[in-house]
Amino acid sequence: MKPLRRPAPARLPFAAAFAALLPLLPAAPAPAAGPADPMRPNIIFLMADDLGWGDVGAYGQRHIRTPHADQLAREGLRFTDVYAGGSVCAPSRSVLMTGQHLGHTRVRGNSGMTGGVGEQRRVPLEPGDVTVAMLLRQAGYATGITGKWGLGEPGTTGIPNRKGFDEWYGYLNQAHAHTYYTDHLWRNEERVTLQGNLNGQTKEYSHDLFAEFTLDYVRRHRDRRFFLYLAWTLPHGKYVVPSLETYGDRDWPQDYKVHAAMVTRLDRDLGRLMALLRELGLDDRTIVFFCSDNGGVDRRENVLDSVGPFRGKKGVQYEGGLRVPMIVRWPGRVRGGAVSSAPWYYADVLPTLAELGGAQVPGGVDGVSVVPTLLGREQPELRTRKLYWEQYSGGGFQQSARWGRWKGHLQAGRDQFELYDLEQDQLEARNVAAAHPEVVRELRAFFTQAHVPSANWHVRPPAEKH
Repeated sequence: MKPLRRPAPARLPFAAAFAALLPLLPAAPAPAAGPADPMRPNIIFLMADDLGWGDVGAYGQRHIRTPHADQLAREGLRFTDVYAGGSVCAPSRSVLMTGQHLGHTRVRGNSGMTGGVGEQRRVPLEPGDVTVAMLLRQAGYATGITGKWGLGEPGTTGIPNRKGFDEWYGYLNQAHAHTYYTDHLWRNEERVTLQGNLNGQTKEYSHDLFAEFTLDYVRRHRDRRFFLYLAWTLPHGKYVVPSLETYGDRDWPQDYKVHAAMVTRLDRDLGRLMALLRELGLDDRTIVFFCSDNGGVDRRENVLDSVGPFRGKKGVQYEGGLRVPMIVRWPGRVRGGAVSSAPWYYADVLPTLAELGGAQVPGGVDGVSVVPTLLGREQPELRTRKLYWEQYSGGGFQQSARWGRWKGHLQAGRDQFELYDLEQDQLEARNVAAAHPEVVRELRAFFTQAHVPSANWHVRPPAEKH
């Protein structure tokens, strides 16, 4: 199998033309969005923050109550082998928005190695970076977002209103998003003071505000076609929650109790959203995605087992850091109660949502539409293509890929290639590279061509050394 070849971001003619001809200024009015069309559904993409693969009942969780997510799985399609765009926040979200994997997308880490904005060196999306919201907006969708953005600081080219969203409410900065009782949030380009949290008060819990924005947005757009990106921040730390629910008397560490309460609160508001869709008659005309931005931040082994049966956790590229829950529900179109092991990842979100919304997909996108799989048709190419990740951290530069049954890892400065057979070893415990040199050669070649140098992350891929 020959390595896939993708053009570098700098060579995306559609992106450049899009940015030049269709600038999305903050004050620009949204195109008129016509009445809902059953062939072009409303799209709700709910992405939790640090929700582990095993934190949901439908994925085997035994202690945390998630009745609404479990109901979503009974009524929709549950995927077992879906992967985040990256193992931490900002790069995963960049892959999700742009459809480009981590060797091509703009934001490849939470902080740039060089450049970026402010002391935290946050790298914003730039005008030429085309997002799924931009595509859907031009296809006639109203576009909204609430929760955590992480792809542009105030006043930069990367803020949501300049990347295709008509309405935005939440945190721009991922470090700011740790503070649930913050003194301010952003509403479009306006900094909004939360009076109930001034002077040490704790009256306005940010997630609850995001949930209310969500319900209000759906009510206001009941007669329009809409795309709503719910980047809710639960169950990310700091571990603070208004109520421990039924978990206060459990014989667990305190942060386990808070984590469980956060997940149940998230699930509660998913239930409120689904009830509203039914109340407004939007149920059959709305496709809902439910997932997480990366793997669980803590394994919580032998108690909650948040990352399920996998190795690692958030921040590493083993399965526990990348594999996430994904449930998709669309009554009458997506078969209820079904389970799929088809492997796909967040680079596929842009082409998938574009196809659902009747939007044109730009060149240079690494993902593919998984709409056929959602609708019950076979997509054998999903099991034969390669999925790519890279990561820059204190441990150096690492490249990883999934290719069918194989998962490969290569760390800069280390000649040992790690290869795991996920069909036999989902824990990634037995390195079988020596027994499969042909697979190692193929993945090394793929690593070399998948990485395009970045202005903000300067690392020569290790595969070039061999």
